[in-house]
Amino acid sequence: MEVIESKIDKNSDQYKKNYDDMKTLMDDLNAELKKASDDRSPKAIAREQESGKLPAKKKLELLLDKNTPFLEIAPLAAKDMYDGKIHKAGYFSGIGVVKGREVGIAINDATIKGGSMYPMGVKKGLRMQAICMENRLPAINLIDSAGAYLPMQSEIFPDLWDGGRTFFNQAQMSKMGIPQIAAVMGLCTAGGAYGVAMCDDIVHVKNHGAIFLGGPPLVKAATGEEVTADELGGPNLHCIESGVSDYIAEDDAHAIQIIRNIVENLPAADKAKLTMKEPKPPIYDPEELYGIVSPDLSKPFDIREVIARIVDGSEFLEFKELFGSTMVCGWAHIHGYPVGILGNNGVLFSDSALKATQFIQLCDKRKIPLLFLQNITGFIIGKSYEQGGITKNGHKMVNAVSTASVPKFTCIVGASFGAGNYAMCGRAYSPRFLWMWPNAQIGVMGGQQAAGVLISITNDQNARLGKPPLTKEEEEFIRQPVLDNAYKEGSAYYSTSQLWDDGVIDPVKTRDTLGLAISAALNAPIRNDIYGHGVFRM
Repeated sequence: MEVIESKIDKNSDQYKKNYDDMKTLMDDLNAELKKASDDRSPKAIAREQESGKLPAKKKLELLLDKNTPFLEIAPLAAKDMYDGKIHKAGYFSGIGVVKGREVGIAINDATIKGGSMYPMGVKKGLRMQAICMENRLPAINLIDSAGAYLPMQSEIFPDLWDGGRTFFNQAQMSKMGIPQIAAVMGLCTAGGAYGVAMCDDIVHVKNHGAIFLGGPPLVKAATGEEVTADELGGPNLHCIESGVSDYIAEDDAHAIQIIRNIVENLPAADKAKLTMKEPKPPIYDPEELYGIVSPDLSKPFDIREVIARIVDGSEFLEFKELFGSTMVCGWAHIHGYPVGILGNNGVLFSDSALKATQFIQLCDKRKIPLLFLQNITGFIIGKSYEQGGITKNGHKMVNAVSTASVPKFTCIVGASFGAGNYAMCGRAYSPRFLWMWPNAQIGVMGGQQAAGVLISITNDQNARLGKPPLTKEEEEFIRQPVLDNAYKEGSAYYSTSQLWDDGVIDPVKTRDTLGLAISAALNAPIRNDIYGHGVFRM
C-alpha cells in the first residue's frame, strides 16, 4: 500500500487557529468527563462508605485485568438532563477485559439518587445489551439500584424500548448463549429482581444485597407482614432456601473476585479471524488532527489527512481515486485489523454514491469491516442532478449500507446532516459503534440552511397573500432562534446526552478506540450467512 502524502502546512495561520480552537474544545470535554466521573454529593459518598460498599469506580478497577484498556460507553449520557446531576445516566458501562476475556460491563452508581433508574438510564442499559448481543460479549452487571425513578415511571415502564425490553433482551441473550453474570450489591426490587433472576450466575453480597418483588414497605402495606430487607431477600434466604442466588460473598470485593473466577471458567471465546498485519503507528503525529480539522464546519479539509493519522503506517489503498471525488474509499489497517474506509470530501453526487455502493459491496463480500468517517452535509440537489438520477443512486448507497452485515463503525469528525447521515451509516443504520469528535454537529440540516428555508417559505406565503417580503429585522427575528436551537441541539454534547452516539472522543484517541472496538466485534461472526442486497431502482 502507498503511504498518504500529507500536504498540511503546520506553520499556516489556519492550522494554528484550528489547533488552538480544538484544544479549547478538548479542555472542555476533559472537564465534562471529569465532572461526570467525580461530581458526587459528600452526603451520598458518606452514606455509601458507612454501608461498607465500594464506589462504582473502585468496583470497575477490581473487576478489570490490571493494565488493560476500558472502552467506556456513553460517559456523558443524560448530561444536563433532569436536575443536571444524573451523571452517566446513573452508571458506568463499557467493554473491558476480565481474565483475558472481553466482556460488557454495567455498574450502578449508588451515589447518584441511590442508583435510581431514569429514562436515559434505561436507554443506556438497552444500548449495552445491544452491544453484548451484536458482539457476543458476556454481560456482567454489578447491581445496586433503588429501582425505577417513580416520578418518571411513564417514561420508563410501558413502551417497546422501555424497561420491560431489558428482560426480553435477557431472554434473547440466554437463547443466543451469551453468558450473563450479576452481583447483587444492593437492593434489587420488582423488575430489578427479574433482571437478576434471569442471569446465568448470581453472586449475592452479605449485609446489603437483597432481591425481592416487593420491598418491606410494600409487603407491610399489602399484607400487614413486617419483615426486614435481609429476611425478605437476603443472601441466606436466596442461597439456602429459594435457590435464586448461587454464591454468597462476604463483601463487594469478594463478590468481584467470584465473578472473575466465573469468567475464567467460561468456555474460551472463538473469535472471528481476519487477515491481520503487524500493527504499526501512523507516520504522522495524531495530535496534528487538532490543526487539520476546524470547529468551523465551513472550513474544508481533506479526509485523507485524517485517515493518514489513524491507520497503520499511514498506508492507504485508495479505490477509484479519480472517480466520484467527493467520496474517498479505500483499504487500510488499524492496529493490524483490515478495514474498508469511506470518508467525505464534499456533498454526495451520483458518481460518489455509486462508487461507495460498489466499495461497500466489495468489503461485505470479502468480510472486511467498514469504517465511515462522516463530514457530510448531504446529497447534491437541483434539477440537473435529479435528471441525472441522484435520488435512485443515493438509494443504492443507502441500501448497501443497510444490508452490509460486516461490522460497521462510524466516527463523525465534522458535519452530519440530513440524508448524508443515513448514507454514511448514522445511528439508524446500526453501526456496531458510533462516536463523535467534540467539534462535530448533527441535524436535519445546518442552522444557516434551516433559517434560510424558513425565511424563503415565509416570503413565499407573504407573496401569495399579497404582503411585502420580510424586512431585514424580521428575517433576523426568524433566523437567530433557528441558529441558536441548531447550535444547541446539533452539538456533540446534546447528541451524546441523548445517546445518539457511544461517546464524544478525543480525535487523538480515535485510532485506539477503533482498535478496541474492532477487537470486541470479532467475538461475533464477521458476517451473517445471508449475503446479498435489496432491490436497486435502475
